[in-house]
Amino acid sequence: MHIAPYDNQNQPIVGVQDPLVPLCFFNIVKLKRGESYTSTVPGYETGIVPATGTIDVVTMDQVFASIGTRRQNVWDGEPEGVYVPTGAPAVITCVSDAAEVFIAGAQFDQVLTPFAVRAADIDKVQYGSDDTKTHRKIKHILGTKYHGRVGRLLVSELYTVGAGGWSGFPSHKHDTTRLPLETRHDEVYNFRFNPPHGSGLQMLQREDGVPGEAYHIVDGSTIAIDKGYHPCCVLPGYEMYYFTILGGETQRSLVQFFQPSHAYQVETIPGIKDMIAKFK
Repeated sequence: MHIAPYDNQNQPIVGVQDPLVPLCFFNIVKLKRGESYTSTVPGYETGIVPATGTIDVVTMDQVFASIGTRRQNVWDGEPEGVYVPTGAPAVITCVSDAAEVFIAGAQFDQVLTPFAVRAADIDKVQYGSDDTKTHRKIKHILGTKYHGRVGRLLVSELYTVGAGGWSGFPSHKHDTTRLPLETRHDEVYNFRFNPPHGSGLQMLQREDGVPGEAYHIVDGSTIAIDKGYHPCCVLPGYEMYYFTILGGETQRSLVQFFQPSHAYQVETIPGIKDMIAKFK
């Protein structure tokens, strides 16, 4: 499902128990200097990540100061964030001129311990190639290195490398729990383009060999994926970014099932096996 950009007025874009992707939560909060917002998401652990701006976060009597270094856009430096345990109130205060803050969540019934993720902690992987039109970089904020400290939530930022090309290919899905072949992970994306008037295409193919759906995505588009194969692409001449939230049904580690008609291309794309391993 495509959710076009709109002024959400700091209210969730994908709320708790969403009928399409109940395992995920997503909000965008916009603040000016000195303004605060309290995020409380019962039944969901959350990751608070400034897209731009700097914030202080207070949760469970811990203070995480000066989170976020980016000013102009999501290409302006490395991400930072704070992990907030299930249902815990988190007070977010803007300490820069302005801040746009992503709040990512996944269903989880245990209460863990909050912690900060600084720029130096980001786990990066780059794969693909210009020749295969699949060149991209992933910055894992809450990735594999935090197993044991996070319940079911995976949070990352994905960038196309260069201008134009495909992401999420070979086409894959993760909508059914059938280990060891696949896990169910609901997924939510929020897209940005550089320059902002760029755009792209999100495909959603329910079955191998059967025509699916396609959505025109623009700067600020949100995509909620419940099932199906879901590659996306960006127009030539533009860079694409998407903030990625994955919420697992039974486990945190993601097991992707590659579309049978395209699965052989896993062997043709440089570095893709390293990328796959980073989600496990």
